[in-house]
Amino acid sequence: MERVSSEHVTALRRFNRYFTRRIGALDDHYLGRGRPLGEARLLYEIGDGAPLRELRGRLGLDAGYLSRMTRALQAQGLVRVGVHPDDSRVRLAELTPAGRIEVDEQNRLADALAESLLAGLTDEQRAELTGALGTARRLLRLAAITVEHVDGGCADARTCLDAYAADIDARFPEGFDRAALVRPEEVSHDAGAFLVAYEEGRPVGCGALRTPEAGVGEIRHVWVHADARRLGLARRILDGLERQAVARGLLVVRLDTHAVLTEAQAMYRACGYAEIPRYDDNVYAAHWFEKRLSVTT
Repeated sequence: MERVSSEHVTALRRFNRYFTRRIGALDDHYLGRGRPLGEARLLYEIGDGAPLRELRGRLGLDAGYLSRMTRALQAQGLVRVGVHPDDSRVRLAELTPAGRIEVDEQNRLADALAESLLAGLTDEQRAELTGALGTARRLLRLAAITVEHVDGGCADARTCLDAYAADIDARFPEGFDRAALVRPEEVSHDAGAFLVAYEEGRPVGCGALRTPEAGVGEIRHVWVHADARRLGLARRILDGLERQAVARGLLVVRLDTHAVLTEAQAMYRACGYAEIPRYDDNVYAAHWFEKRLSVTT
């Protein structure tokens, strides 16, 4: 991982300080409603009802802090906590009628605050800011996603492969036979590698590396969940697989792709892969690619 420059760190911290002050995040009476931002955000996230453990993961809170905020909202008559109707082991937070009214009012006031912040800009400047905010959100989401090396037979690996198979079965005109997926032993230990991308503890992408012949790696099943696409995650997974290949002393990696996966073909070319003649008997492949690796990959 490249070292982050102090200039970039300072710029992000400066923006955080400015923005949190402008939106009133430091005020114990956020939006003038008598509660801090944390409790206001929890009300919003509960929405139509959510398990407490899901809220912990979504908001990045420890159990104790979430419990204190939930009790405070219960004391205000805005939230009730019970058991999930389908699983008595799961505690479910729901808004009371008063809580729903309060969320509507919070949304109205938050919209008004956002409008007041934008009012001093021209239409062109607002468009510029909106684009910059979209870019910032995309990059910060990507930065928060981790890519981990896991056993090819673990539950998260198989969950990702199931989702991958379902996706391409829907996209390929001829469908897709799950028998074509890599086997766990092909992508585990010395035989290869399996990477899973996690966002807030949830698997959102994967990729596999196997070694069909000496000195050559083959990349398979690079997949990103629909919710995490257009972030640049597929390239990060691809880069991770190349690093796994270098660590195993491989000098070449190959891959193939279906004719309908034009976005994948474009990504491989942009990442330095050159199209080569057919090297396997994969019935789903129409394009074959290769890349020579270096120790700096």
